Amino acid sequence: MDNEVKASDASLKEDLKHIVRIANTDLDGHKSVHYALTGIKGVGIRAARIIADCAGIDPNTTIGYLPNADIDKLKEIVDSLDSNLPYWMLNRQKDLLTGENKHIIGTDLLLTLREDINIMKKIRCYKGIRHERGHKVRGQRTRSTGRKGAVVGVSRKAAKKQPQKKQK
Repeated sequence: MDNEVKASDASLKEDLKHIVRIANTDLDGHKSVHYALTGIKGVGIRAARIIADCAGIDPNTTIGYLPNADIDKLKEIVDSLDSNLPYWMLNRQKDLLTGENKHIIGTDLLLTLREDINIMKKIRCYKGIRHERGHKVRGQRTRSTGRKGAVVGVSRKAAKKQPQKKQK
């Protein structure tokens, strides 16, 4: 009986897909479904749970052990997130150009974010100017925090040498 259990464990290890590809993203096959889906840009933990529920898959199962049919279901649902998520959960509400509500994932999310920042810079709005100058954009304090760059302070040796030169 122990040999049968060991044989089934070995077959499970062989069936594991170490990398699962969904939405042009490589996901770790050792993670559970709802945590693995968060590896896709634009999909958080709540959206991942909704995706798993829509596909009829237990969110706690390891994604590497899923059959190809279930992975195909996940791919279809991820590609059509606009219809599967409520409108208040979409990450692109009232799009600047089209005015529609949609959910953007992957590299499209990064490109649209960069394009939005470029539009703000072009129209010279307050946020665009702050982005251009590299300042904080959302009203944070800047007097003492958020210092960038390596500004070298006065070192002790340099401070001691300067008064000696002035005395001569």
